[in-house]
Amino acid sequence: MEYVIEMLGIRKEFPGIVANDNITLQLEKGEIHALLGENGAGKSTLMNVLFGLYQPEKGEIRVKGKSVKITNPNIANDLGIGMVHQHFMLVDPFTVTENIILGSEITKGGKIDIKTAEKKVSEISEKYGLAVDPRAKIQDISVGMQQRVEILKTLYRGAEILIFDEPTAVLTPQEIHELIQIMKTLIKEGKSIILITHKLKEIMEVCDRVTVIRKGVGIGTVNVSETNPNDLASLMVGREVTFKTEKIEASPKQEVLQIKELRVKDARGLPAINGLDLTIRAGEIVGIAGVDGNGQTELLEAITGLRKSENGSILLNGKEIRNLSPRKVTESGVGHIPQDRHKHGLVLDFPIGENMVLQTYYQKPYSKGGILNYKEIYKKAKGLIAEFDVRTPSEFTPARALSGGNQQKAIIGREVDRNPDLLIAAQPTRGLDVGAIEFIHKRLIEQRDNGKAVLLLSFELDEVMNVSDRIAVIYEGQIVAIVDPKETTEQELGLLMAGSKRKEAGEKADV
Repeated sequence: MEYVIEMLGIRKEFPGIVANDNITLQLEKGEIHALLGENGAGKSTLMNVLFGLYQPEKGEIRVKGKSVKITNPNIANDLGIGMVHQHFMLVDPFTVTENIILGSEITKGGKIDIKTAEKKVSEISEKYGLAVDPRAKIQDISVGMQQRVEILKTLYRGAEILIFDEPTAVLTPQEIHELIQIMKTLIKEGKSIILITHKLKEIMEVCDRVTVIRKGVGIGTVNVSETNPNDLASLMVGREVTFKTEKIEASPKQEVLQIKELRVKDARGLPAINGLDLTIRAGEIVGIAGVDGNGQTELLEAITGLRKSENGSILLNGKEIRNLSPRKVTESGVGHIPQDRHKHGLVLDFPIGENMVLQTYYQKPYSKGGILNYKEIYKKAKGLIAEFDVRTPSEFTPARALSGGNQQKAIIGREVDRNPDLLIAAQPTRGLDVGAIEFIHKRLIEQRDNGKAVLLLSFELDEVMNVSDRIAVIYEGQIVAIVDPKETTEQELGLLMAGSKRKEAGEKADV
């Protein structure tokens, strides 16, 4: 068997942690090979070793049978290895072409020959079905397009082996479908791909083989045609995983949140929420279903005090909280798991322990007379880290050093622990593996069963249908229907989200 890449017995250590412990991965020519593992299992670390960003303590790397030392990414590029990172490495004010040629510019008479470069970029993008405007600026194109630029960057440098790190985490369903087609085209053109992911559906759809790693240890490699999502989930987390959320019937009590005739403008000053009505009761989870860009973000920002609203009312337990400051909203009894965990959920350079008290640091016992009590702060953090299974070397580790899933668990721990009357969960499982998703769903249902109101926003329809007790469909800034997840289908929801009306009368009576 001809392997284009062999990673044999790789060990990579960081202070206080073994990220990769004797892992072997072998990539055949012309295959899409999945690297599957939980958040923080060591997948990205292993690929950063292959790409020359890290040096292993032990082990051997072979490219086409030859033993190699990859001490930096330039050597990886020379060996035909390209990597499309999870967080794009692009310069926003530069054009697509300028980003692609950065570091390997074509010059003519001492000047960069942008015309020739644009022509070459167009040729590559046509060959691989990567439609993108070579003259567009990065800041003006969608996330899906930016990812195409990252792929083109590797192809421009002559990559034969492409590493994709969680490529679908930030894409819409349509863009995911397009990316899968692009990957199939790359294989047809003789490339080989390693796909880092924890999305089992994608592995079943597009991969040939899958190597599983768990807590830094290689579990083994299996043929996708001989496995199924349940077995892969068990290999990944080391136990049975339930995909169906277990929950008892909801028994809603008093109204906790009442929104009436709310109007909110977006960042450009255009109407985003247009007279929206919504009620959430204690002891129920209301899911918001909608195509991205129909006012979801503005609605959540208006409730949490992050955006001023024009008029209408937002009552929490009968008290008006509209246009209060975020701290006042928090103190009124609102918990918020934000959509963007880096921007609104954490201070990345602070230790994870201090992130656990971001809303309560000014209260006793965490401070007295304006002086922080670090002993109490870290004692509290240690308890939450254990309870919510946040995998971190210690409570003093900076938040940015944790994997995305563990950052998310830390935020959820902080918000749930405050025991708010209304918990807003926006994209709570984005980019998480099946084990972490199961854990977070259980926690949301626990809050509901403890008599709290939960508002769930997710673009994953199966999550909305699985976890919610009622689903509110948002379209062009209004709730156009409220449906029972037990009596609807993804098809019906999809139609409502696209603006088509329901057939039965009285559709708004239950709002």
